[in-house]
Amino acid sequence: MRPPRHASRPPLIAAARRPTSWIRTACAGGLLAATLFAPGAHAQSGTVRIAWIDPQSGMMAPLGQNQLRSWQYAADYATQKKLAGDVKFEIVPFDSKLSPQESLTALKSIIDQGIRYVVQGNGSGVALALNDAITKHNERNPGKEILYLNYAAVDPSLTNEKCSFWHFRLDINADMKMEALTTFMASNPKIKKVYLINQDYAFGHSVEKAAEEYLKKKRPDIQVVGKDRHPLAQVRDFSPYIAKIKAAGADTIITGNWGADLALMVKAAKDAGLTADFYTYYAGTTGVPTAMGAAGADRVNIVANWQPNDPKMKGQDILEGFKKKYNEDFYTMQTFEGMALLADAMKRTGSIEPLKVAYAMEGAKVTAPNGEIEMRATDHQLQQPVIIATWKKVDGKTVKYDQENTGYGWATQAYLEPYVAAQPTSCQMKRPAKP
Repeated sequence: MRPPRHASRPPLIAAARRPTSWIRTACAGGLLAATLFAPGAHAQSGTVRIAWIDPQSGMMAPLGQNQLRSWQYAADYATQKKLAGDVKFEIVPFDSKLSPQESLTALKSIIDQGIRYVVQGNGSGVALALNDAITKHNERNPGKEILYLNYAAVDPSLTNEKCSFWHFRLDINADMKMEALTTFMASNPKIKKVYLINQDYAFGHSVEKAAEEYLKKKRPDIQVVGKDRHPLAQVRDFSPYIAKIKAAGADTIITGNWGADLALMVKAAKDAGLTADFYTYYAGTTGVPTAMGAAGADRVNIVANWQPNDPKMKGQDILEGFKKKYNEDFYTMQTFEGMALLADAMKRTGSIEPLKVAYAMEGAKVTAPNGEIEMRATDHQLQQPVIIATWKKVDGKTVKYDQENTGYGWATQAYLEPYVAAQPTSCQMKRPAKP
């Protein structure tokens, strides 16, 4: 149940678990200006290697490569600014090939190399496999634990029945995104017929289920006129799916598709002259803005935790610096959130040991470029503001920054405080002995 709208913010964790200090970050004259409040705590020096496991080959490689550079950029910043004292951060990439089995093979190599931190995001199937394997490894190998930062795999089960002390999710999960999206959609009387199309795996299933459930509660008059699931990262031609959507008479499409799957679907819709509006999770990811172009203007919407044209959000220096260095767009703000949380925990504990860092991250609060965020201690699900934005032509005011040099970017339609999208959790977390 969502708290009443008049509540400023629910008490997500017990006061006893709130840290007495945290990292505060705000943009000022550089990427981020950081002030660390941790009297008497200094993390030991040395290099912390962070294994990145995501696709570097196959259809989703462009997305993965952009996110790898985003992690490298955030890690370099944290090192240069000494956010964790004299600790240096290094990102070590491993190609998941979007396969759980390939990712588990990579994890074995990571363990053999003595790497104690893992980040991953693309594919909840991969995330579920890693979460289980890392938890079992840690139970069997005390003193050699691995901490797992999940920055984009949003299957709700990861912070519900499959929650783990060693897993921390930096993104808003699929149910949180749909809560925000349908809250916004409910106020639009033009929406009458909705079509659901999603990738055929755990995440896509959760998007479909949440869309039906939340629309029924908030707008029972809306008709779901069709549902489709398609193989992940295998479809090259979406025109048959688009033809079904047109035939169903849908005025609105809801999709959790990401990467090449969304880019190719949007392109097929444009080629077929489909006039339905899109409500998406990932229309800002690599390749999709180019596929949309002018045809997506005023019709494609996105739910996100950050976008640079929002007047309440910071991080424009990150965007500009990343563009200057790599000549591509920055959009994965979870990378900076993750590095801020890690650095803060290491600074406060004076340790780089995953067990101590994990306990310090529970309940940690950070003022990040997208506002105040909090790592909820009960399930390790990051609580943060959520926005709904629409694809519009750059005007220098509402839309200053475009994407992929299209001349179009995102204009915020709704800014939702964390409690609006917050979801209850069924997590019954098993915690190791506290150091």
